[in-house]
Amino acid sequence: MEMHASRVIAADRMTVWAALNDAEVLKACIPGCDELTGSPEEGFAATVTQKVGPVKATFRGEVTLSDIVPGESYTIAGEGKGGVAGFAKGGAQVRLSDDAATGGTVLTYDVSAKVGGKIAQLGSRLVDSFAQKMADQFFERFQNRLEGDAPAAQS
Repeated sequence: MEMHASRVIAADRMTVWAALNDAEVLKACIPGCDELTGSPEEGFAATVTQKVGPVKATFRGEVTLSDIVPGESYTIAGEGKGGVAGFAKGGAQVRLSDDAATGGTVLTYDVSAKVGGKIAQLGSRLVDSFAQKMADQFFERFQNRLEGDAPAAQS
């Protein structure tokens, strides 16, 4: 599955960059994230509990960053295992640029992911819809957090 999107965030590029590399910010923004530890330099370890259709699982995985251009872009790659529920792995290109119209930052991402196990048996339409919802929730929470809308970031 592949997803491509961008959103304008009302914050300067270096503020957005710092937040994209902050484990506490990321943990607060990832739906279902129970734990996130690590650093951009050494990678992150995460535990996320999610329900996809009738399958509920706790995924444990690792995420690494590469091709890092500070303040501009990086490549994120990760893999998580959810026991009998299956696995998910994928990556994303994340890019930041200035938005001349608003003075904010344009965050663009291109994601590719693949799943296996019970989750894959649910069908690509359900899995793709779930992945899109997760990405939308993450970036909505991320944007709200940076723009100072704390209550919305908690929903």
